[in-house]
Amino acid sequence: MSNIEIESKKYATNSKINLKTILKSDFKRNKYIYIMAIPVLIYYLVFCYWPMYGLIISFKEFVPRLGINGSPWVGLKYFKEFFGSYYFLRLMKNTILINIYDLFWAFPAPIILALLMNEVRNKFFKKTVQTLTYLPHFISLVVVCGILIDFTASEGIINDIIVFFGGTSSNLLANPKFFRTIFVGSGIWQGIGWGSIIYLAALSGIDPSLYEACTIDGGGRWKQMLHITLPGIMSTIIILLILRLGQMMNVGFEKIILLYSPLTYETADVISSFVYRKGLLEFNYSYSTAVGFFNSIINFVLLFSANKISKKYSETSLW
Repeated sequence: MSNIEIESKKYATNSKINLKTILKSDFKRNKYIYIMAIPVLIYYLVFCYWPMYGLIISFKEFVPRLGINGSPWVGLKYFKEFFGSYYFLRLMKNTILINIYDLFWAFPAPIILALLMNEVRNKFFKKTVQTLTYLPHFISLVVVCGILIDFTASEGIINDIIVFFGGTSSNLLANPKFFRTIFVGSGIWQGIGWGSIIYLAALSGIDPSLYEACTIDGGGRWKQMLHITLPGIMSTIIILLILRLGQMMNVGFEKIILLYSPLTYETADVISSFVYRKGLLEFNYSYSTAVGFFNSIINFVLLFSANKISKKYSETSLW
């Protein structure tokens, strides 16, 4: 054995010993933090990682009495069935369009609200606006959907306004062309205040001396926002944008199933609601798992791609 090999083995052994020593001392120093992290780790292991084992049934003809291991393998049967079905293009179109509308309108809304509130100097008015915009987030989704159904009904307040200006009354939620607008618009109303919190926190970390320097140089409020405020929170915006792009194939099925009906399937039916109907209503577990698995793979690819592009063109990325 050469001297180089001997030295390499010694270095590897010493590295392992040093690593063990570092971990041991760190655990002693921060043992309470590690203890506090245990419930979080258990939660993710039980509810996030362990259920991944169930993805196997997307490749099997799942029979509950036989269990996951006892059910026969069918390979890519359900993936091919989904790709060749009548619903595939409709589900993909609706899911992507709703997410694009949400990305275009709902994503910038909290940023704009945070920038506007950052310019308000009256503390009472600022706190009042913050409270009023935060409140919808704490309203139950079932209650929100009930409000939407009542407001958009033929005798609802929205139709009263339409009739007042000379329009005709109709059930707006039963009209496929209005569903996406109602869905995205109500999401903005419910989440704009809560979403602005993280941007307000980022704004509070900007050095005030930068604004003073800009004022001395003759920069007004508009230039301060363009050259100081926005660059100061840009890393936060990019991180949240990457995370949002990683959910481009996700639409919360709870709100969809509470609002849609067979009349609006044309524009309202998305992958998550389709999985719900196939899996829980029709008991076709293997088919719904295959569709959900496909959805997750697309989301992972989008997240990875968005992070890679961000890392290439900026200094901000998730990893």
